Amino acid sequence: MSYETGDRAYWVALHQCPGLRARRMLQLIEHFGSGEAAWKADANELRGLTWLGEGGERLLEWRSRVRPAELWNKLTGAGVGVLLFSDPVYPQELKYIYNPPPVLYYRGSLEYLANLKLAVVGTRRATAYGLRVAHSLARELAEQGVTVVSGLAVGIDAAAHRGALQGKGKTIAVLGCGVDVIYPRQNASLFQQIVREGLLLSELPPGTPPEKHHFPARNRIISGLGRGTVVVEAGERSGALITADFALEQGRDVFAVPGPITSLHSRGTLNLIKQGAKLVTGVDDILEEYLPGYGPPAHSERKEGTGGLKLSPTEEKVLAALGDVPSTVEELAAAVGLPAREINVALTFLELQGLVTRMPGGLYSRC
Repeated sequence: MSYETGDRAYWVALHQCPGLRARRMLQLIEHFGSGEAAWKADANELRGLTWLGEGGERLLEWRSRVRPAELWNKLTGAGVGVLLFSDPVYPQELKYIYNPPPVLYYRGSLEYLANLKLAVVGTRRATAYGLRVAHSLARELAEQGVTVVSGLAVGIDAAAHRGALQGKGKTIAVLGCGVDVIYPRQNASLFQQIVREGLLLSELPPGTPPEKHHFPARNRIISGLGRGTVVVEAGERSGALITADFALEQGRDVFAVPGPITSLHSRGTLNLIKQGAKLVTGVDDILEEYLPGYGPPAHSERKEGTGGLKLSPTEEKVLAALGDVPSTVEELAAAVGLPAREINVALTFLELQGLVTRMPGGLYSRC
């Protein structure tokens, strides 16, 4: 296959041909030797490739009305990068999954693809417990140099991305729409932060709207990028279980975080554990699988001190009231016995000092 820069526009044009499947596209380029040669192939020769099926006629119709150079200029003008299957930096992990994407569109930095990558996924309807665990695990993984991969959905995915970014690490969001489409809208600020500090990936061309059937296919890329997949919280029919299934098919590790046996949101993860997924009670259970010689720090418990920082009486009370379960401002106000406006002021200061984390749903937790 060609590695030439000038061939890239033809890859993109082939990739966007309606009805030309990913596997057939790669076969076509392999057969002709480059994207350009495949695009310019003689019509009769294309029709003679029986394994191409209807893809040959669809390609002929497509190339009669599309100019690869124009398609390429539109992409680059919009600030969208293109990663080809033939590129040296294309993730090796993805090359060997079933139906690998021939083209990935991206925004952000590709350097994070070279790191050890782990997927952290879960339900959109997350509980406070699930959000806290996802955020904490992702932050600690990022602090150890692991790139956290997830799907930018609300709930566990978003908490994992935020945790990784707070841990001064990197995160990759794999989308079920174009990389220029912000979805879901409530994650708009997170989307922009990942563009600046991480990497957005999609096999779908820019402008592609989010549609239901895109997301199961997207999940194979999430699991394919990671050496393992950590499922934090999932119901019996959660999409996160599809990601776990892909991980198993791809020969990757599957980890699951236990939850209350009475919670519907934990049934999927508990079933995974029954089926042999590694039970996770802390980041050490994950890292020991991938970092030779890794062991938990001598004092791995959460630091209860403030690093010598002097706090006001109100700030001390709020920090003390934050236990293992995230709390709302109203809950903290009731626990401390102070007005909500004073709690808000104290929380803002504590968050700026890195002692408190603000989570989705108006929840706060101790770092």
